[in-house]
Amino acid sequence: MNRLFILFLSLTAAISAHGQGYLLPSRPLVDSALAPFFHGVASGDPLSDRVILWTRVTTDSPSVSVDWQIATDTGFIHIINSGSVTTDTSIDNTVKLDATGLTPNSWYYYRFSAYGKYSSLGRTRTAPVGNIDSLRFAVVSCSNIQVGFFNVYHEIANRNDIDAVLHLGDYYYESGARAFGYAGDSMRLHDPSHEAITLADYRMRHSQYKLDPDLRNCHAQYPFITIWDDHETSNDSWHDGANGHNPNTEGDWYTRKDAGKKAYFEWLPIREIAPGNDTIIHRTEHWGNLLDFIMIDTRYEGRDSTLDILIPDTVALLLDTNRQMLGRPQMQWFKGELSNSTAQWKVVGNQVMLAPLTIQEHILNGDQWDGYPAERKRLLDHIMQNNLKDIVFLTGDIHCAWGNDVPHPDSIYDPATGHGSALTEFVTTSVTSTSDEVNAFTAAYVMSLEPHVKYTELHLRGYLLFDVNKQRVQGDFIHVNTVTSQTYTATDDAQWMNVNNERFLRQAPGILGPRPGNPPLTSGATGIRNISKNMIVLGCYPNPAENEVALQYYLSEPSKVEIHITDMSGRVVYNKSTTESQYGLYDTKVYIDNLGAGSYIMSVTASGKTYSKQIVKGK
Repeated sequence: MNRLFILFLSLTAAISAHGQGYLLPSRPLVDSALAPFFHGVASGDPLSDRVILWTRVTTDSPSVSVDWQIATDTGFIHIINSGSVTTDTSIDNTVKLDATGLTPNSWYYYRFSAYGKYSSLGRTRTAPVGNIDSLRFAVVSCSNIQVGFFNVYHEIANRNDIDAVLHLGDYYYESGARAFGYAGDSMRLHDPSHEAITLADYRMRHSQYKLDPDLRNCHAQYPFITIWDDHETSNDSWHDGANGHNPNTEGDWYTRKDAGKKAYFEWLPIREIAPGNDTIIHRTEHWGNLLDFIMIDTRYEGRDSTLDILIPDTVALLLDTNRQMLGRPQMQWFKGELSNSTAQWKVVGNQVMLAPLTIQEHILNGDQWDGYPAERKRLLDHIMQNNLKDIVFLTGDIHCAWGNDVPHPDSIYDPATGHGSALTEFVTTSVTSTSDEVNAFTAAYVMSLEPHVKYTELHLRGYLLFDVNKQRVQGDFIHVNTVTSQTYTATDDAQWMNVNNERFLRQAPGILGPRPGNPPLTSGATGIRNISKNMIVLGCYPNPAENEVALQYYLSEPSKVEIHITDMSGRVVYNKSTTESQYGLYDTKVYIDNLGAGSYIMSVTASGKTYSKQIVKGK
């Protein structure tokens, strides 16, 4: 989370009313024409000869066989690879596979099939090898469905001139309905309505977000390269806890953290570092001799406890040279990746701001690298002592845009020449998450405090268009004028670059121009086309269960919902009934503490349709 904004709020006591009074659509919608692949398709982590393909099947069955194909054409005449995989409830009926045997630097189309139906079409690509002249990426972070529309994803999905999307964390938010950035609209609320804590909660939250047509279409058009941040589990988290986690009411932290990580690996097209390992995300992905993406984990792997806001720089923990952000094993790996890379550009996917941000000898946000100055110095020492150049950090988290030089703490930084800077940093703003609390501040004021900040825009939502060639990397800060309406405009507001062999930012000569060469976008379903008059149950877990069963279901019309549980002899042992006044996505929990251990049949009836599933009560 970006707690800098809480500080700004406390300093100014100026609360913005922006965002109040608009109306978003009634609850997330489900396109029944996509059945059984309601959550669409996705790809990720492209290598030169393979790419991860992903989908999810909504099914009543404990397991299902899913066929897949990847081809060079939309008609699937030239199929390069195909196969069948089986998914089941242990991985929430998600499908994730490595499609191999592909050609470097090539575009492909892919699809899945089950129950005699095809998924929507996906488009993806492989990474290049050898000499490569040009690459372009969209960089995003911090998408909160309760704040507004995903216009940023819509904009990216339709531009057709990038190679992949980098998502730097906070893919969704764990907060309950009407919490954390909620903008006053009661119609676009988190599902489940309580804060996500359990594996079932995290799965349902992933499900809700991937029902959004703009996010779903963005995944269908491009491969994603992702890392997590704190809101994939709990606010301001670290290895051993989180400021947003209360063990007295929310249980064991490690159980919660593991649940969030498991759901993340189930629902995102990220490649496991080792089979069965869903705890490690730091990795390097090679894009020819032009760049290496080095993705790091500043959140869960080795971080010591996070600090608060507005901290005097004499606080004892800040002076503790043993304090870790990455942890020793990851730091050693990171240094090795930087030193051993043969690519021209070393581009680091990073969650929280690296550049200093202080005021009157107080650190504004101890959750950023500012809270771990010894760790940052160890990294910058390694870079400078080994004369490593062309290192660029790409960062999210802070909900506003920044272009930074990153001075070495022992240097005398000269803002006019960039002397004393070790590397540069581009910070993308959020997809939707608010920064309204800084409306009383101007970019000029912030830059007067920190002259190594070359650019900042504190209020708008958007993304970073990141273009790489042999002469320079350039970041264009693209912003949308609103997320409270699907009618919006996007503008390229600022352009900054890092020239080869320099360690500081220069203003670029102009906006990034057209970049032709991508094949046609897919024309798969991107919105509601055909709503059938029935109920769709999207999730029912856990199974087996001990205390409760969570249900996520969709109503195509207002309806009475009845839930019955019978034992195997047909005797009714549980009844629950509710009437929903709107169509849309819902969740509920069925408490089974009083049932004896054994097998039962749970039936859910609404809109003339009944869903039945055998559940097992443990203990």
